[in-house]
Amino acid sequence: MVKLSEPARLTDVAIDMGIQRGEWGDGKSSVILPIEPRHCNKGGVAHGGIYSMMLDMALGGALVSVLPVEEWCATTQLNISFITAAHPGETITATGNVVKRGRNVAHLSGEITSQSGRVVATATGVWAIWDHKPASMG
Repeated sequence: MVKLSEPARLTDVAIDMGIQRGEWGDGKSSVILPIEPRHCNKGGVAHGGIYSMMLDMALGGALVSVLPVEEWCATTQLNISFITAAHPGETITATGNVVKRGRNVAHLSGEITSQSGRVVATATGVWAIWDHKPASMG
């Protein structure tokens, strides 16, 4: 029986940002963030970099949830459409789903929604897959 990967420990930067893990498993993953003023850009809304980080985490997490423990993956392309802004006081959730997993490449999709269900951003991405951790990754 193949042993699948477990959720990775959240990175220090994710913890510092206040990101929390949500759903995990079966090709799906989510991360959650209550938007605070510290997350906002000069315009007073959540910075697009936060959306990018959360979508990378959610889509990558969805793939990792179906990988055997010895396999490794990395983002090779992430396309994000910024639909609308999230404001302080809102909680946003980034979700990721495996669309197709091949031997060396996976395609994923996801979105960020507010607690009211409003779509804030959407994403598609491509991840490379290796049968073990590449030496170039330390």
